[in-house]
Amino acid sequence: MTAQEVRLCGLLLQEHFGEVVERIGTHLLRAGAQNLRNIANETNTPLDLVKKSLCVLVQHGACEFGSGRRGPGSPVEYRASCERVLRVLRYPRYIYTAKTLYGDTGELIVEEVLQRGHMTMSNTVKTVADRLTHNMEEGRSMEYSEVVSAFSKLVETHFLQRCPPVAEMGTAATSTTPATPGTPAAPASTDPPTAESNPDCYKLPHVTLTGRGKRRRSSDDSEEQRRGKKAKMDSESCGDEGIYWQVNFERFHQHFRDQAIISAVASKLDQTSSEIVRTMLRMSEVTTTQTAAYTQPLSANEIFRSLPPNYSISRPILDQYLSLLVDDPMEFVGKSGDSGGGMYVVNLQRALANLARATLESVVQERFGSRSARIFRLLLRKRHLEQKQVEDFAMIPAKEAKDMLYTLLSENLVQLQEIPKTPDHAPSRTFYLYTVNQLPTARLLLQHCYKVHIQTKRLLEKSQRIEAILASLQASGAEPEQLTEVEEMITAPERQQLEALRHHINKLDSTENQVDETVFLLESYIFSTKTK
Repeated sequence: MTAQEVRLCGLLLQEHFGEVVERIGTHLLRAGAQNLRNIANETNTPLDLVKKSLCVLVQHGACEFGSGRRGPGSPVEYRASCERVLRVLRYPRYIYTAKTLYGDTGELIVEEVLQRGHMTMSNTVKTVADRLTHNMEEGRSMEYSEVVSAFSKLVETHFLQRCPPVAEMGTAATSTTPATPGTPAAPASTDPPTAESNPDCYKLPHVTLTGRGKRRRSSDDSEEQRRGKKAKMDSESCGDEGIYWQVNFERFHQHFRDQAIISAVASKLDQTSSEIVRTMLRMSEVTTTQTAAYTQPLSANEIFRSLPPNYSISRPILDQYLSLLVDDPMEFVGKSGDSGGGMYVVNLQRALANLARATLESVVQERFGSRSARIFRLLLRKRHLEQKQVEDFAMIPAKEAKDMLYTLLSENLVQLQEIPKTPDHAPSRTFYLYTVNQLPTARLLLQHCYKVHIQTKRLLEKSQRIEAILASLQASGAEPEQLTEVEEMITAPERQQLEALRHHINKLDSTENQVDETVFLLESYIFSTKTK
């Protein structure tokens, strides 16, 4: 965990949950696992507020708790998850994906579960049905059964999953069966249970829900009336009490990865090739884990039968396309056997490495130009080259090649490796080879993406704060000198950045989405190298 990641987590926690939760979450990220008393003492926060903050973090999956490091009987310790907090940046993408796959109903289901951390199925169905009914024409309403159908599809495709039982989260799983005398007891697991450890992870409860969504008639209900309505809704028994559901982020990430692979195949080859790869990924999407290096082997006969009806290609043409995909240098598809007309897999790790490589090349080209990108691409392919070899292979004049190499070296995008001929490391008897280490370079670019997120959020937050101060001063009839003094709180460089930001404000959301796509590809590639 880097300083950039901790800063970005702090900004996200403050934006979504407030300053107190941000203080507690940031402290846990920096200090590691701590018990309740230590958190309260080291953050100078009242114990009651610490408890409420931890409840919020646990509710949204950003904090785990378990038995202390001193063993059974020691105080419960809390540990914040940086990775889980950073997923807040991707919430709009999760919601948009649910809308694309399952329409408005799926979009609202995922949005509600993300906003509340976890919910029961019955509460989710009622809340979503009410929201959809409120946006319908007068006299129309949404059936609960339609929302239940969308919820069921999300669970069947593993986009939603049951939360681990609450009783198991804070304590290690212990066996109730007495140990046989003379045999050592099995060590208790200290890892928090995962959703997949629950055998009923994707099993829908039998819920008795009949009726329609209700339209909000009055917008001026008091807080007590709203609490009373919510308590009444919660008290209605539907048969799923205590069964909570959460968003399965790994399944969404698997979908994003598959879409990136399909897009890459479409741009490299053609639409039919991408549809074949899409069919292979769809057939194994539920059975392939996020850490798998390959999809499940599929025979050519199975792929042929599973192709969409509108792709009326013959079997010999399919075999030709599969051979083309296997022989392609990108190696997205591999052949694992000859039975059933040939067994084929999608090489997920190789695909992620190629996508990350293409991202790095694109960044170098955007920042330093096409000639620098040519040198960078050359070093990726040849691995190690001397400066003279770079000049010859890239066909770039010596002076320009030298300047470009030193620029890339100063940005840590290219590394210089010394290979001495003699033990004294004399420069005249040493080879100096330029190389690119893809994994460290990907980590470097990932940190740069986090820094972009931080700068954008800090500028927008400061701008909004000053605009709010100016509006309140103008409303209270402040003098022009006071308004000028507040406006000068923004420095000249920040003012220029804000002007550019306001000028491109409509492009800001798409820019954040593009940065997040880059972050996702780099994170997936780095994660795949750890599990290789």
